[in-house]
Amino acid sequence: MTITRQDGDAVRVLQGLEDSRSSVRLRTALAVGTTPDPRFVDKLVERCAIEPEFLVRDMLTWALTRYPVSMTLPELLREVRSERAQARSQALHTLSKIGDRQAWPAITRTLLSDADDEVARSAWRAAVVLVPEGEESALAGVLATQLGRGERETRLSLSRALVALGEAIVPALRSATAAPDPRMRAHALATQRLLRDPDAGFEFAIEEAKRVVALGGSGQEGR
Repeated sequence: MTITRQDGDAVRVLQGLEDSRSSVRLRTALAVGTTPDPRFVDKLVERCAIEPEFLVRDMLTWALTRYPVSMTLPELLREVRSERAQARSQALHTLSKIGDRQAWPAITRTLLSDADDEVARSAWRAAVVLVPEGEESALAGVLATQLGRGERETRLSLSRALVALGEAIVPALRSATAAPDPRMRAHALATQRLLRDPDAGFEFAIEEAKRVVALGGSGQEGR
């Protein structure tokens, strides 16, 4: 059997994406994105699910954004339903970078409340980018159910996602400030503060909110 030059190039790319050296994988992903070839879409998506290095994953995502949406979207939508958390997370991240609203129906409540924090964070970011005009309030209501969740980075990601939706989040945050869970109340108050004053900083906002909650307030007094 004769191996063509194109076949040889494909073999080198596939080997490069699986090389044990992250620098080689990074260069290969850069090359595949610089000169897109439809043969490599499946491999790029597949590699996203297992690539251990953040910088390489980011380059894989960049490479995928260089391909036509008609090629990448079906593969990524399949990945958001994967049992592998990293596959879901990276596919959502890539969808947020592509920004095509055809992907919106795939951003389900299940993903927005995924048990894996990284998946949920990726889903929140993607949702804010992809949400159709007029559906921001409904999205804010779903995101508000996650207030108080996780550690600092997770809570910060959620606050940023909510604030990016603008005034549409006000009713959902107001309801959350009366929630039984003190962590949810504090997080809602901190997010309200960030919406009013984006320069306040998350640490300052959350500590201020904790003091309010500890004193038994809702943050709505005098308003």
